[in-house]
Amino acid sequence: MARDTVETHFAEAVTALTAGTPRDPLLPVREGTTLTGARCRELFEFQLGSRLLDVTARRLREQGEGFYTIGSAGHEGNAAVAAALRPTDPALLHYRSGAFYLARSAMAGRLPEEGLRDVLLGLTAAAEEPIAGGRHKVFGHPELAVIPQTSTIASHLPRAVGVAFAIERARTLGVPGAWPQDAVAVCSLGDASVNHASALSGLNTAAYAAYQRLGLPLLFVCEDNGLGISVRTPAGWVEAAHHPLLPYFTADGCDLADVHDVAAAAAEHVRTRRSPALLHLRTVRLMGHAGSDVEMSYRTKREIDADLGRDPLVATARLLVEAGLTTPDEILAHYETMREHLLKMALESSRRPRLASAAEVVEPLAPRSPERVAAAVSAASAAASSREKTFGGRLPEREGGLTLSQAINRTLADALAADPGMLVFGEDVARKGGVYGVTRGLQRRFGAGQVFDTLLDEQTVLGLALGAGVSGLLPVPEIQYLAYLHNALDQIRGEAATLSFFSRGAFRNPMVVRVASYAYQKGFGGHFHNDNSVAALRDIPGLVVASPARPDDAAAMLRACLAAARADGGVCVFLEPIALYNTRDLFDDGDNGWLSPYAPPSRWAETHVPIGRARSYGEGRDLTIVTFGNGVRMSLRAAVRLTAEGYGCRVVDLRWLSPLPVDDLMRAAELTGNVLIADETRRTGGVSEGVVAELLDAGFTGRIARVTSSDSFVPLGDASRHVLLSEDDIEAAARKLLG
Repeated sequence: MARDTVETHFAEAVTALTAGTPRDPLLPVREGTTLTGARCRELFEFQLGSRLLDVTARRLREQGEGFYTIGSAGHEGNAAVAAALRPTDPALLHYRSGAFYLARSAMAGRLPEEGLRDVLLGLTAAAEEPIAGGRHKVFGHPELAVIPQTSTIASHLPRAVGVAFAIERARTLGVPGAWPQDAVAVCSLGDASVNHASALSGLNTAAYAAYQRLGLPLLFVCEDNGLGISVRTPAGWVEAAHHPLLPYFTADGCDLADVHDVAAAAAEHVRTRRSPALLHLRTVRLMGHAGSDVEMSYRTKREIDADLGRDPLVATARLLVEAGLTTPDEILAHYETMREHLLKMALESSRRPRLASAAEVVEPLAPRSPERVAAAVSAASAAASSREKTFGGRLPEREGGLTLSQAINRTLADALAADPGMLVFGEDVARKGGVYGVTRGLQRRFGAGQVFDTLLDEQTVLGLALGAGVSGLLPVPEIQYLAYLHNALDQIRGEAATLSFFSRGAFRNPMVVRVASYAYQKGFGGHFHNDNSVAALRDIPGLVVASPARPDDAAAMLRACLAAARADGGVCVFLEPIALYNTRDLFDDGDNGWLSPYAPPSRWAETHVPIGRARSYGEGRDLTIVTFGNGVRMSLRAAVRLTAEGYGCRVVDLRWLSPLPVDDLMRAAELTGNVLIADETRRTGGVSEGVVAELLDAGFTGRIARVTSSDSFVPLGDASRHVLLSEDDIEAAARKLLG
């Protein structure tokens, strides 16, 4: 295998080193540092292993056996960051963390070859790779407390804040967590990533917590090589732009002794003060951004040579040689031996089995076990019953039943009583009780430990949920409006929904995201408060999307989502129709037809609604109206008028938008042969498209029609009626279909 410039420079630079007077390996490797010679030699092994993994990755790619070449060359100083922490401290690492990973693996008591093999199996997409199983090359391992980064650049920072928050919150609540009570979280990122919205969200939230004196033991590590692929980061930018409320530590990332001392001080600061800090390491990037990157197209030879002159591997070799702990010849001989050994290991890894079918690929995506979920509902009912007295006993029943809003509130109260590790939080949910009062009174009953307000940032809200979920708690965040969810959708799409997939279920982030949703607020608020777009949610593999319409369904479905989160690690989005929150009547004023009684914990098992099961109204044999959300009430009203004219109608409430209740849908469709889909989302990309596709795929041969809202944002006032689905639209479409 040909040597590239980096390897050649290493050999030449080490050859030129001059041995110094031998030191005791138990003494500092040089004056002014706490890094001993023995520790330096140990960390050099991890640095060398990381460098040779990068070399091997390029060899594998040349042979068509490797599929990832973004390496850690120039960042090997992060081995000393790992040494400053404990192997039980949760770590969320960016993609240049090879030396950190190898050091963490050894600190956990594993053999050196085990860490190397982990990475090689990832490079070759082997199904035996211990974290992603060939689905992606990530740094992660459940036994090493390394949580894999699964999404876009810096998207893991809000989650890291959530992990640190959860460490302290679990201790405060007296519930078991995934990490030791004195643990600290560590989160690494690059200099270009500092400018990303997700990074700014995470850094700002950490500073916000520090300002309010909230415990948040989180060490951010910015590894600054001055480049974001080809775009330069201005010199001094990270130091100038760091948040003033985050204690700032800085070190030469190419000088192992400096990193060792400063990282130890930063980690100790975070651990003892339970407060966040930023460690800024000035590094270099060697070998380009990735194997396909041609640096000469955007960097001068002088710039590239300057980085070679700061090679951290050479710098550590110099420390060892000048301390008389080894010789240049010994280092080079060891380099060659280890290089050949890794190439042989890589060849073995490339021959290991890879994922061989779609079923294998998707197996860890979102495992569902209806029996376990049902059992979890029963267990919650018993726990809620036993803890009623602790929280003031059962709330009195309301005459005529509960509204949708009241049913959700009552369900959350029972769930909080049953599960002391459950958290309800978001903007305005605590003292105010939510914009629509859905969480009113919960903080008063259960305290600020379980029910609390967050700052106004959806990425933060979801990041806290991600971190809390992976740390053993049960987060139930609220997003005030569906339109606001899109501001932070990657926290669900790229982080929440992918974690089980890219860790083969070793890490899970159970969560139930409550979202005030849809339109029909009598023209109030415009499109930021009336959003009918759910296409981006239905496109996320494995995500459960619940859409209750009736109060009794809302209670049962919310319990099912909470149980799925606990039992399966499920990620659920719970869409609550704003316009139905306080609706009482169905047909006539005062009929209370939209109210429902609330099932006490003793009846939860018998009222359980499994995920993916629809609800049917009526026994008509002429027409099936398929709908959900606000469409349920409108369709029922239209069906009554059609029935009065002799048409036999039945209305099917999908209840679950993902997964769609295909069996129930098909059964109801075949009973009539005529299906009208009444869809309050948009015509393009709306739910009806999926329903039609499922019917056709299942072999339905009857007639299908759909009536939807327009492809438009929702305007203010009466203009909204021109673009939203209406009862009249449903009735007219039904008559046309019945012909």
